[in-house]
Amino acid sequence: MHSHPSPPHGSQEPLFGLDAMARGPRPEPAPSGGAFRDSAQARRLLAIREIHAEPAAAASPRGRQIIARFPEARLIEVDSHWRVPELHGNEGSADRWMRIKRETLVLGVKKTLTTRPNGRSADWIAPGPSNGCALSCVYCYVPRRKGFANPITVFTNIDRIIAHLGRHIAAQGPKREPNQCDPEAWVYDVGENGDCSVDALICDNTADLVRAFRDWPTAKASFATKYVNPDLLGLDPRGRTRVRFSLMPADDSRLLDLRTSPVDRRIAAAADFLDAGYEVHFNLSPVVVRPGWQDDWAQLLRYMDDVLPQRVKRQALAEVIMLTHNADLHEVNLRWHPRGEDVLWQPETQETKRSQNGALNLRYRADVKRRALAELRELVTRHAPWLGVRYAF
Repeated sequence: MHSHPSPPHGSQEPLFGLDAMARGPRPEPAPSGGAFRDSAQARRLLAIREIHAEPAAAASPRGRQIIARFPEARLIEVDSHWRVPELHGNEGSADRWMRIKRETLVLGVKKTLTTRPNGRSADWIAPGPSNGCALSCVYCYVPRRKGFANPITVFTNIDRIIAHLGRHIAAQGPKREPNQCDPEAWVYDVGENGDCSVDALICDNTADLVRAFRDWPTAKASFATKYVNPDLLGLDPRGRTRVRFSLMPADDSRLLDLRTSPVDRRIAAAADFLDAGYEVHFNLSPVVVRPGWQDDWAQLLRYMDDVLPQRVKRQALAEVIMLTHNADLHEVNLRWHPRGEDVLWQPETQETKRSQNGALNLRYRADVKRRALAELRELVTRHAPWLGVRYAF
């Protein structure tokens, strides 16, 4: 499933001005990182053949590190990371969905740095270090905003992102009252539109964020992931970064979470990450209502109860998120993975809703959602009573 022939290079040639600037005689060294991102497994996930780069991103220290890491990749100048003609707005890219994720990378400068309130999983949504992902979760909302082609866009001005966060954290002062996000620290979601574990295969953006937060005593970083990257175990987060491993029943994951780490591998990694200094929580997400879903979730929860050590259970909390879908994404998915739509597209149980970000999406009808959440909460109480549910929606 994950092996694809090499794509044609197309007609666009790299611009020599950008090429010389980024590959000049004194480039920054490739990031050192751990051994895993140089492994065959990591390179199967990301075998970059094309890098579409804004000139300023390519010329930055982080951009030059990334380009040096993929020396065989063809470098193509673009005016904006949002406007890549071969990718964004081109629905034909659905026919090359997996190949684009594996072989294409975009480098940009994040120009608008905004931290906005959340209140569910985190107190604040931070300006992320990336947008898009090399994983291929069929229900992912990010490609809806990117013209339905969704390779990783790495933002190379990580220093400005961290400086912005430092100012924002300082302005908040200490957290005065506990809430569902955390009893003591302000929680910042640093990976809303990507997967920080996968980003760490490309460059040190994730490492830089983890190291920054360990020195901010009033704040914690938080990100959800479906990929186990052992390199993160060496970053010494000192309890200031929360990793949320996203889980769903294995059959759902095999159908819908393409290119991700197997669910049992994510569960097995929890103790390693806790021992390495992370706070480890779980996302039960997304919950897909289909025949037999309750039995499969019960099996998953029993498995977690059986294999997770007590030290993980004592500090673990969960977030429960019901499936959100989208009519346009449904049409694109039919072109590259129609089997997934057999369970995602259920118009008899779904209704149109306006999301917090203004997008028009499909969610389960209020009665279906209410019943499913009650059933899942009861399953958690019965099979994993140690797992507190922070919130469910």
